[in-house]
Amino acid sequence: MNRTFPIMFSPIALCTGLLTLFTLTSSLRADVTLPNVLGSHMVLQRDVPLTIWGTADIGESVTVQLGDEEASTETGDNGKWSVKLKSQKADGKPRTITVTGNNKIVLEDILIGEVWIGSGQSNMEWQLANTIGSDEAIEKANHANIRLFHVPKAQSDSPNDDINAAWKACTPANVRSFSAVLYFYGRRLHEELDVPVGLINSSWGGSPIEPWTIADGKSGGMYNAMIAPLTDFAVQGSIWYQGETNVLHKNGLGYTGKMKDLISGWRTAFKDEGHAFYFVQIAPWQGSYGPGELPALWEAQVASLKLPATGMAVTTDLVDNIKDIHPRNKVDVGERLALWALAKSYGKKGLVYSGPLYKSMTVDGSKIRLEFAHAGDGLKSRDDKPLSEFQIAGADGKFVAASATIDGKNIIVEADGVAAPKHVRFGWHAVANPNLVNSKGLPASPFQTDNWTGGTGE
Repeated sequence: MNRTFPIMFSPIALCTGLLTLFTLTSSLRADVTLPNVLGSHMVLQRDVPLTIWGTADIGESVTVQLGDEEASTETGDNGKWSVKLKSQKADGKPRTITVTGNNKIVLEDILIGEVWIGSGQSNMEWQLANTIGSDEAIEKANHANIRLFHVPKAQSDSPNDDINAAWKACTPANVRSFSAVLYFYGRRLHEELDVPVGLINSSWGGSPIEPWTIADGKSGGMYNAMIAPLTDFAVQGSIWYQGETNVLHKNGLGYTGKMKDLISGWRTAFKDEGHAFYFVQIAPWQGSYGPGELPALWEAQVASLKLPATGMAVTTDLVDNIKDIHPRNKVDVGERLALWALAKSYGKKGLVYSGPLYKSMTVDGSKIRLEFAHAGDGLKSRDDKPLSEFQIAGADGKFVAASATIDGKNIIVEADGVAAPKHVRFGWHAVANPNLVNSKGLPASPFQTDNWTGGTGE
């Protein structure tokens, strides 16, 4: 007699099977994800098309909604997706972005305004807490419409897709360890433009320029890890404070080419040839620079002004301790950079945005007449004393101290014993502290007139 017995499953086996089935099913449904730079509390760049991107399952349908606008796409074979949204105006109203795929992501408290990157070495990284006047600046740093994004230090052999960071509101607690120069720069823009400002700090103390650069088809480790993941995020431009390490490397005038590689490489990566790039001319320092190396790099920095959409803040007058490579006055550095942005990026008219920059010279008998760009309403002495740190040389190339007098927007230089002058130098040494300024008190950059390569940024 044939008998049929029912198949019995133990509770443990049944649960194990269901768990396996759930795991297999879940593995077929990858969550839609966003890079961390696309997050709640961020500021998106106004008046330009916006890219929203991320990852999901291959072929997964993804929809992005911002206000009344909606865009959809499907994930490609590489697991990546991207949509373009129309440009937005800075109206001060918080927005929400909803991203829907197999799951839903909601980003809240998003503002539209101006976005800037701050990069370089320790003087850009320098924390607000360690600057002159920090206690008061931090106490007053409750700015609901300024947002901060701090990129952690990292390097990579190839371009990364993401950064381990998050957007934060500008509060006293959040700003203490943030870049002082970038904060003061953003604060000035926020005050002048009356729009939200997003600030991305991506800097590393002691770093030379090369790891930040794309050149000859190769990208540096800091660029790969700390800039590349940002290049789809629309920004207005970058500010840059770096060069001390390259003086120690004795790059001198060769730094001009390195700056060109940096700026052109970033503009290509961000797909924006108008990406503004404003930088700081590094400060005098009584340290271990080789003879003539700092002035040579200064000239290389001034030469970078020949590139379009660039600007340079001079800092010879902001050194509180000549033995410290880190001047503690960062507020004037940030605000001088902001002057360039207000004039060049935002079209503020009638603004004197630079200190005097050497333009040309004319020999007149035993005198040399110097012409300057950015002379404002005229030149003057910062301390009302005779103009300092001018030298003049004849055909023998021997420079001697010279007297310099102001003639409107020009300077006339001469010296006893130099009947046929050929060249002038100004502040041409590592501990320079000259007193020539324009009518707005902005200092003149050091220069020399022998085959000068500098630009004026006009």
